[in-house]
Amino acid sequence: MALTSKRGYRVLIYSHDTFGLGHLRRCRTIAHALVARRDDVSVLILSGSPIIGSFEFRSHVDFVRIPGVIKLSNGEYTSLNLDIDVDQMLAMRESIIQHTADVYNPDLFIVDKEPLGLRGEVEVTLQMLKHRRTRLVLGLRDVMDDPEHLREEWDRKNCVPALARYYDDIWVYGLREICNPLAGIDLLPGIEEKMTYTGYLPRTATRSPTPEHGALGLDEPYFLVTTGGGGDGRNLVDWVISAYEADPDIPVPSLVVMGPFMAPADQKIFMERAEKLDKVSIITFDANVETLMARSAGVVGMGGYNTFCEILSFDKPSIIVPRTVPRLEQYVRAAQAEKLGLVRMLTEDGGCPPLEMAAALRGLINQPSPSTVTVPGLMMGLDTLGDMVDRWLPPKIAAE
Repeated sequence: MALTSKRGYRVLIYSHDTFGLGHLRRCRTIAHALVARRDDVSVLILSGSPIIGSFEFRSHVDFVRIPGVIKLSNGEYTSLNLDIDVDQMLAMRESIIQHTADVYNPDLFIVDKEPLGLRGEVEVTLQMLKHRRTRLVLGLRDVMDDPEHLREEWDRKNCVPALARYYDDIWVYGLREICNPLAGIDLLPGIEEKMTYTGYLPRTATRSPTPEHGALGLDEPYFLVTTGGGGDGRNLVDWVISAYEADPDIPVPSLVVMGPFMAPADQKIFMERAEKLDKVSIITFDANVETLMARSAGVVGMGGYNTFCEILSFDKPSIIVPRTVPRLEQYVRAAQAEKLGLVRMLTEDGGCPPLEMAAALRGLINQPSPSTVTVPGLMMGLDTLGDMVDRWLPPKIAAE
């Protein structure tokens, strides 16, 4: 048997990844779902994540690591590792992106979150692929930011015209009932017709527990405390450890995953505090956090997109402590999810009293799981994406 064409379909995914794990993990989930569904599809991910090599990728999925940048507190960017001017760094990234797309020549190009890429670095590539009639898709998480801040940001970046000029479709990885990510944006005519609310992207635990997991004493019920990348997770970890310090008899222990981007000084302090507690285990990072979550009795997290998807996928009762700076994304998501009865939200407004967290942890074991609430289409994201890709890229026909 041979295919009528020697060339399978090619999908290119761009993720700017200045910091954290959210964009990379979302793109990886989509890539794996597409190749699992179709044996005639290959996916290449362009990513600036410094730890992309720590993750495993399925056959027919690979990545190109572009030089990393990091956003400073003043809003400017700088090189993550190289001692070169940021403009030179961005020019290098733009060149690598364009050259990769030119040679790979994808049938479908998915841009994650940033319509023109970091500082406009994807626009030249979009122009090139538009001329080749490549299908161009912008993927947006369910919540971008509060409308006022997003409008100011997109006006500054001139994003709205790009939606009309370049993109054939806009995928929203969520439900309108929870949030319209472009609410408050003055969209050009025809843009809303391009938007498809896919539902959330389900996750699976694809690996068995490792020997390291056994060494952590995870045979008994435990809560998983996860900060995602960890760069902004200090307050959450401090609050949970403080709860066990104030109330050592909390019946269920916790495993804290600090995140690879948490400041080393903070990691050291938290590890020292955890060593003095019988019911707190702590690690820096696990690329297979899905396995840890699947085995947990409940989850405490900040409510980033991927953590929220995992909580729903593994049907775990959860406590969400959203950040509010520099974006309100996590707060908006958690507040809407709490209204639907999917999660419980705690905020830091009251100053993070340890006994408040202790009481929440005591109640978590008996908190209803998300499946007690029926939300039609909630976790249909990957099926919806697959159906759309099938319409655009008809399966290759086998022939003798």
